[in-house]
Formats: sequence, C-alpha cells, structure tokens
Amino acid sequence: MAEAFNDLTLSADKATRYAEVAEEIASVLDGESNLTARMATVASMLANSFDTYFWTGFYVVDPAKDRELVVGPYQGTLGCLRIAFGRGVCGAAAATGETQLVPDVHAFPGHIACDGRSQSEIVVPVFGTDGELIAVFDVDSDRPAAFDEVDQLWLERILKTTFG
Repeated sequence: MAEAFNDLTLSADKATRYAEVAEEIASVLDGESNLTARMATVASMLANSFDTYFWTGFYVVDPAKDRELVVGPYQGTLGCLRIAFGRGVCGAAAATGETQLVPDVHAFPGHIACDGRSQSEIVVPVFGTDGELIAVFDVDSDRPAAFDEVDQLWLERILKTTFG
C-alpha cells in the first residue's frame, strides 16, 4: 500500500513539474518563430528539469532524404546522426506518427544504441501547424522504466503547443 501511495505522489510531483516547465517554455518562446531556436530551447529546458533525462533532443525530418531523420538540437552525449523511418524507437515514432514509450530499450526490436548507457526511452512525434511530421522528440534515460503515461501526456502537450 505504501509503495502505491509513493508512486501516486511521484506522479503528482512529476505532473506539477511538467506544468511549471510548460509555462516556462511558453513564456521564453513567446514571439520566437525560428524553428531551431524553439527546438533548442525545448530540449535544454526539459533536459535541465528532470533527473531521469539522460539524452534529450530532436531528430528532424530531412527534406532532402526520403523518410529519414537527421539529428537536430539536443542535450547529452553524441547522438546518432541519421535514422531511417521505421528503424529503432525514433524511426518507429516517425513511421507510425505515435508516441513510443519503451521501458526497456534492449527489448525493443531493432533498437539503435547511440549510447550504450540508455535503458529506457520515450519518443514523441512532432507535427507542424499543417499537420505534417517535422521531427521526433527523443528522451533517453540511463534508468530502466524511467518514463510513464505522465511523461507521455505532458510531452505530447508541450510539443503540440510549441510546434503545432
């Protein structure tokens, strides 16, 4: 019973922190139209707000390549430079247009290990104002099962508000 209570408390605390960061991001980006500046700001502010975030950033749809992502603004160790749609967690999010919540990256078919310390991951597709996929937002953790439905809800909300 105590463990369930602690989980609920942690989820509430996390949701509160996401709400605060969402407001901060909106305030900082008010009036900024440059896509790269917006992505860099989101990656930086989220990376510095949660201890479980190990790698945080964007893989942007490359208009010069068919169905391929190229690394964009990020915080963390070296990221993969290019990822094909359908390959790994990021490619799955790009191909399906759906958030990928992965508690154990080693159990994900075709996982790409850009950094071997990664244990869990959440990847959210990012759509522009026209509804077209412009990027995916990738967060890795060096802890197993670091992300849950609270992360998914808030990341989807922040990204839709910021880019949609």
